[in-house]
Amino acid sequence: MILQLPYATIRSSSHCIFQHARRSSLRRLALSGCAAIVLLAAAPAQVITVDSHTGVVTSGTTTLAAPVDRRYRQVEPTHVPLSKSPLNAKTRLELMRTLQAEQGFAMRPFPSGHKGLSLTANGTLEPYGEAYLDMVSSMGISAKPGDRVVLTDLKIAHGKIIIELNGGPDPKHRFLRHIEIGGGSTTPLVRDDGQEPTGARLTLAFEGGVPELTATEVKSLLAPLISFDVKTPVEAFTDTLPAKLKDAILGHHVLVGMSIDMVLFAKGQPESKTHEMEGQMPFDEWIYGHPPQPVEFVRINGNRVIRVEEARVGEPPLILTKNEVEGMMRSDGTPLIDDAHVNTAKMGDVERDPDTEAPAVPPSLRNPGEKLPTDTATTGVMKPVRFPAKKPDPLPDAQPSSSPDKPPTAASPQPDASQPAAARPQPPSANQSN
Repeated sequence: MILQLPYATIRSSSHCIFQHARRSSLRRLALSGCAAIVLLAAAPAQVITVDSHTGVVTSGTTTLAAPVDRRYRQVEPTHVPLSKSPLNAKTRLELMRTLQAEQGFAMRPFPSGHKGLSLTANGTLEPYGEAYLDMVSSMGISAKPGDRVVLTDLKIAHGKIIIELNGGPDPKHRFLRHIEIGGGSTTPLVRDDGQEPTGARLTLAFEGGVPELTATEVKSLLAPLISFDVKTPVEAFTDTLPAKLKDAILGHHVLVGMSIDMVLFAKGQPESKTHEMEGQMPFDEWIYGHPPQPVEFVRINGNRVIRVEEARVGEPPLILTKNEVEGMMRSDGTPLIDDAHVNTAKMGDVERDPDTEAPAVPPSLRNPGEKLPTDTATTGVMKPVRFPAKKPDPLPDAQPSSSPDKPPTAASPQPDASQPAAARPQPPSANQSN
């Protein structure tokens, strides 16, 4: 169902429209307050289209709502020709005997919980989109894409085939386990082993009742969710991914944005692991390879790869930080790959071109942009060096003396030999001192 709304009114009540367009029918949208305002407004030239079935909001050719993760989007309907004859008792027993304990590979995340997923034969999946994601988040995951699942139980009733996967989501004897029999001391009717169920439930619904079917036709109807082909675990996992991401895993390449499962399928277990901190962010470093072979460092935060560094002997290390998987895992499949995410680290002393590169900033203990009260316009600017002026030599022909910095003085007169020398004072004798 498509609803066209005026753009001017959308701006004032966009939040209310988005909520009702995604989670409510057109009847509930018309009853809400924001819908009354929208329908009474005059429609200008620009119109925003709200698809209440898929929740996609577009303005002309521009999509305003983000696409849903491809793992939770609506499935492509199958085209399996079905008989118009109702299912008889013989065919029922044949289906249960053939499909019991059959094994396959999950193509979508299977949530735990009593309700499970419901797939209409040659039709759509319920729930899907945000409701599918909410179920997985609240109930937990029973099987991830690529995991092996076993059809442990099969029930046919009321136009549906109810399939229990990996033991089903309900505990065994969930009613009888609460009943006890006895007089003074009671004994449980069914003892509980204490283990919580880890299985899932899948319902295959038919319009007008279950027709005559073969096991092959049932497998073909379940193909959007379960693959029964003979595959290796890597092939089963990569078949659920887009082509470019599949080629990267099969080629043993790690891309930024991959999950831990993708890294394990692409490279296997790392040869060594380290747990480190960068600021307030913890991360794990997975290391593959040993010199002189190429060494790859895969940095993982949570469940995602945030950095890939490849080091080769004699070559600069290649550092990748751009998320390349996010666009591939969206329903539109648009990759976010460009050359701007490649950073090449220079080896050895950094050489700068004075014509094209600015000189390196000198090291400082100041924060970026920090100024001190003593800063002036000339603080930190080196002035030209001034050497002291050389003093002139007053006596250039004089002999150098022991103290060259002290100027020479006139010579004192020598004593005349014809004149008696001045009497020198004699120290007092012992008698004179007494």
